[in-house]
Amino acid sequence: MIRINLLPHRQERRKAQRKHLAILAGMVAVLGIAIVVLVHGVFAGYISIQSDRNDFIKKENARLDKEIDEIKKLKVEIASLLARKQVIERLQLDRAQPVYLLEQLVRQIPDGVYIKSFKQQGLRVSLTGYAQSNARVSTLMRNIASSPYLERPDLIEIKAAAVNNKRVAEFSMNLNLKQQKTDEDAAKAAKKG
Repeated sequence: MIRINLLPHRQERRKAQRKHLAILAGMVAVLGIAIVVLVHGVFAGYISIQSDRNDFIKKENARLDKEIDEIKKLKVEIASLLARKQVIERLQLDRAQPVYLLEQLVRQIPDGVYIKSFKQQGLRVSLTGYAQSNARVSTLMRNIASSPYLERPDLIEIKAAAVNNKRVAEFSMNLNLKQQKTDEDAAKAAKKG
């Protein structure tokens, strides 16, 4: 029997296989590192793009917040101006109240009724005067109730008195001036009706 020593051949083959395995392991490691770097780069790009989008959204939100603050300031200013306008309109209407009062008193007082004094506090007017009879006071109250500027006559007292040796009825009465409507009040009433 012939004996062949294959030991060095096996050792060389093992060395070659180890070398081949080391080269393959190195290539797999390089390929793995390349894949990790590539994936990291892609994800870093996505993160960068998303960060840019987030920054844009934050800037736009800040800009919109400023615009919302400006709108709120404008709304407050508009409300203030509307309140001023209403006050001015009310003053404009109230300015003519004494004229309306005097004009209506002259128109609504029947013959035989004399006003001794009247006093106005806001929309409330207090009258004192003399009438030839109680019927004349009743006529005055009906006239006031039908007036476009006066309303709610309320007789407080009526009593007999003597003026220049004549028997008369002395009376005290309260009445209200009708609140005049502004343009906005008329528009609201038109919408409701």
